[in-house]
Amino acid sequence: MNKTLRKAVIAGNWKMNKNRKEAQALITELKPLVKDATCDVVICVPFTNLETALRETEGTNIKVGAENVHFAASGAYTGEISADMLTEMGVEYVIIGHSERRQYFGETDETVNLRTKAALEAGMTVILCVGEMLADRENGITEELVALQTKVALKDVTKEQLSRVIIAYEPVWAIGTGKTATADQAQEVCAVIRNVIANVYDKEAADAMTIQYGGSMNAGNAEELLSKPDVDGGLIGGAALKAQDFSVIVKAATNG
Repeated sequence: MNKTLRKAVIAGNWKMNKNRKEAQALITELKPLVKDATCDVVICVPFTNLETALRETEGTNIKVGAENVHFAASGAYTGEISADMLTEMGVEYVIIGHSERRQYFGETDETVNLRTKAALEAGMTVILCVGEMLADRENGITEELVALQTKVALKDVTKEQLSRVIIAYEPVWAIGTGKTATADQAQEVCAVIRNVIANVYDKEAADAMTIQYGGSMNAGNAEELLSKPDVDGGLIGGAALKAQDFSVIVKAATNG
């Protein structure tokens, strides 16, 4: 992390977990554990938990995000939620392009771009996910693939809007598998992403860009991962469902 240039952000991705009662209990336990954090703390929760999360975090340093958003403002898109619907509730953040959305629900680089632009136009902060499959890494094309995903996702995004984008590097082979990229591997790809931002925008934009690591970061490895200069935080999956574990990661970002 380099806190002199950019924010450190720890965001929890709850995925499809927790009913409202369970969400309330988890947030109640989490609040005192992270109240002194100097990094930004975000919890991205299922749509059914958004009102609970917004109510329970009011007046705290915890921000609330959604796990997905549609690219249209309204229309015949059964089961989808628009950016305006989220912002009307008070939701500030949204995850876009998570590998599970790409793998199971047909997200493409192009639809990720459309969703990103819709969320930014609505005033939201986007956590934009990019990352390679295991075969991509074994074939030596990680850098090219991640660069392409980043460029397409940010097509027509202005430099001003870019200030509300956080990029999460999530190697798909390390999500929910218990496997983790080494700190050096995470640093290498996060640096590639920052270089892409410098080339597409400029060095100022690249220096200001928060880039998270999102592949099985946990209480045991967070400190080492966050010690790398281009790893500015984490998009946390399983560990975000345990207040104590999540708070250890927040503490590592605060102290780093």
